[in-house]
Amino acid sequence: MVTGIAFAESLRKVRSGAWIWLMEIRPRFLLISVALALLGTSIAWRNGFFSLRYAVLAFVGLVLWQVSVQVLNDYFDYKSGVDLKTRRTPFTGGSGILPAHLLKPRSVLKFGLLSFALAVPIWVYLIIVKGLLLLPLIGVGAVCVLVYTPFLTRWRLGELSSAVGLGILPILMFYFVQTGGYSAEAVVAAIPAGMLIFDVHLLNEFPDVEADKTGGDKTLPIILGRPKAAWLYLAGTGAVYTWSVAWAAAGVMPLSTLISLVTIPLAIWAIKGALSYRADASFNPALWANALFGFLTIALLASGYILDHLFFT
Repeated sequence: MVTGIAFAESLRKVRSGAWIWLMEIRPRFLLISVALALLGTSIAWRNGFFSLRYAVLAFVGLVLWQVSVQVLNDYFDYKSGVDLKTRRTPFTGGSGILPAHLLKPRSVLKFGLLSFALAVPIWVYLIIVKGLLLLPLIGVGAVCVLVYTPFLTRWRLGELSSAVGLGILPILMFYFVQTGGYSAEAVVAAIPAGMLIFDVHLLNEFPDVEADKTGGDKTLPIILGRPKAAWLYLAGTGAVYTWSVAWAAAGVMPLSTLISLVTIPLAIWAIKGALSYRADASFNPALWANALFGFLTIALLASGYILDHLFFT
């Protein structure tokens, strides 16, 4: 009986510990990796290239690096004091694990670095089997992961590095591991994904302006002020749809990718929230619209390539 109680207590502790680490990882944000992987792979599949093995390996590598950058961001924002002053929302302000003292900062740092390190053998293998031209993308991606919070956000490069490292590069990487090369079509399709990540990142910074200032960050809402940053968000959103329509009309992107235009209502909802931001009002609806707008637009662009290959190629 005593043994059974002890086992049950140990199991509860394990479950509690696993749940805390899951909260630290913030799995909801990893959905964007699914959309990016789908887009890069679907472009290659439409061109006659597909390897499930390479797709899975690249996906695991991307997820590990996204986990790494998110966990390291939590660590550095806690050490700088940002997360001790931020107003937490479902999409901003970090996980809240370190301010609540549920994990030790050193453990979080080690976990972030371990996630980064576990992906390295995957990328090395893919470089060996697919070609050295993958190396520049991996190198830039590694820099974006490791120095994003401690340096890039303080050098006014946070939004740009996010757009490149978690928008454009993953799509080109997934395309490359399938085809062994690059194409103008893949670059054209990757650009709106980068714009979307830029936009999502930008709006998520709105609630954290005061806290980010104390940590020395130089985000665009701090540099420009929220009103001007809101207009930049509007311009970026318009650029996403303009880009997609223009290249679909030119025949570079399939016409079926215009299915992504169905997210316009979500984009309008997020834009209205940005333009009418008030610190004393709930910003969560705009943040939810922003997140869904980014994820669904990328996923629907991928669906457009899939539909074109299935029915029009």
